Amino acid sequence: MTRTLTFAIPKGRILDEALPLLAKAGIEPEAEFHDKKSRALRFATNLPDVSIIRVRAFDVATFVAHGAAQIGIVGSDVVEEFDYSELYAPVDLDIGHCRLSVAQPADAADEDEAAISHVRVATKYPHLTRKYYEARGLQAECVKLNGAMELAPSLGLSRRIVDLVSSGATLKANGLVETDIIMPISARLIVNRAAFKMRSAELAPMVEAFRRAVGVRDAA
Repeated sequence: MTRTLTFAIPKGRILDEALPLLAKAGIEPEAEFHDKKSRALRFATNLPDVSIIRVRAFDVATFVAHGAAQIGIVGSDVVEEFDYSELYAPVDLDIGHCRLSVAQPADAADEDEAAISHVRVATKYPHLTRKYYEARGLQAECVKLNGAMELAPSLGLSRRIVDLVSSGATLKANGLVETDIIMPISARLIVNRAAFKMRSAELAPMVEAFRRAVGVRDAA
């Protein structure tokens, strides 16, 4: 009996762009998936041996890295933040484009970093934030928040934030300016490395289907 493959996809900003790619790759979730009133988290698909789970973006990486799901879609920001050795990210899906940036109040945008050695930063990306500031010779004290990052400077929690930026409208509305880009971001197809070896007959064609869906035929 064939074991079901579990495909993890993220709630939020990437989902709407991911669904057409899933369809191009031959995977379509059951009707309940599109029912906004449904509280279900796991769904059947048109493929009898493939199910979909819909979870928070950060949890996609954890489910796949630990083998609870074998394949998934998530932003490159999450891949880089967790840096799980168990994850293989073979395809840039060319969706979910944004950037991970540093921002701070407009009146502090010209602050001289040469005069300081320590910064406090509100972010949900402590690993990438510390790495960025270490490269600049600064120690970053990261205050972990999962949302509403833009409030941190006005409420005195931190002077700077590191967060995802798309249009920059939310920053502007909260009196912040983008001062540096840490990395550009796009969504990636991720696969559990062990599963890819053990179940290559199932996963390799699926990975190739996504490559074709985004117009890439050579291995990444």
